Amino acid sequence: MPAEPHLTLDDVRAAAARLEGVAHRTPVLTSRTLNARVGAEVFIKCENFQRVGAFKFRGAYNAAAQLPPDQLAKGIAAFSSGNHAQAVALAARELGTTAVILMPEDAPRSKMEATLGYGAEVVTYDRYTEERAALGEGLAKDRGLALIPPYDHLDVIAGQGTAALELLEETGELDALVVPVGGGGLIAGSSVVAKSLYPAVRMIGVEPEAGDDTKRSLESGERVTIPVPRSIADGQVLPSPGEITFALNQRLVDAIALVSDEEIVEAMRFAFERLRIVLEPSGATPLAALLSGRVENLPPRVGVIASGGNIDTRRFAELTAG
Repeated sequence: MPAEPHLTLDDVRAAAARLEGVAHRTPVLTSRTLNARVGAEVFIKCENFQRVGAFKFRGAYNAAAQLPPDQLAKGIAAFSSGNHAQAVALAARELGTTAVILMPEDAPRSKMEATLGYGAEVVTYDRYTEERAALGEGLAKDRGLALIPPYDHLDVIAGQGTAALELLEETGELDALVVPVGGGGLIAGSSVVAKSLYPAVRMIGVEPEAGDDTKRSLESGERVTIPVPRSIADGQVLPSPGEITFALNQRLVDAIALVSDEEIVEAMRFAFERLRIVLEPSGATPLAALLSGRVENLPPRVGVIASGGNIDTRRFAELTAG
């Protein structure tokens, strides 16, 4: 068996130092209404206010900033359904280089336009018939670019963990941390931080019901591949967890909760009407898990990472108007 990937709290703190003054230190919101509804004191880390509108900028910049100067000058490649695409595009611009991004042809139009707006070149593919990692690796090799994957990279994971580091610096010890799970980078980085500082904390991931690849993988003890899911939570529809992220999460994550698309929409609506914030579907899944009672035996003090808010007004209205 391969050794478990080595990632420490010091790695995340080093990432935080690189991000100082570049990434936003996003706010932490509380709501008496939410607390009363779920029966716990909840602290929401609002990564919808991060640059590019999502936590992904943290990992993308941390990885890109450590590339050798000659490689950085050649440019960066990435593959992403949207938020990592924007994050790499912006990181490249900040670091004075170029980016080529492989995106699914059905990616949300707003995310594709934002990626182009940051100056990246976009190449599209069919997510249901083509394998994006292989395509991305081929694209990077052909053009001599440094590939920064969306989650299966230690520098990316360390960057994502800075969101949890900031949250815990503000709140102190929490009993549980509820985090959305796609490829697993955010919860892996968050778990390294939280378990290092407070070993008793419960790490709870949240997936859409249609995309339960991480839950199945953790239950089976090995990475499981499922058909590409279809869910409104487009940032979480993956066939399998990452190799590096799964190795970390297998040791550090305590449970995975599943939420329906209807519960996600209700959480988006609650966030807008009661918290006055806009969350994209993937960013709302942890809140959905709390509001729908999907997290069993909720402890007294709970942190939530609301991972992003990248959704255009028309799509937001379509989903929440019902």
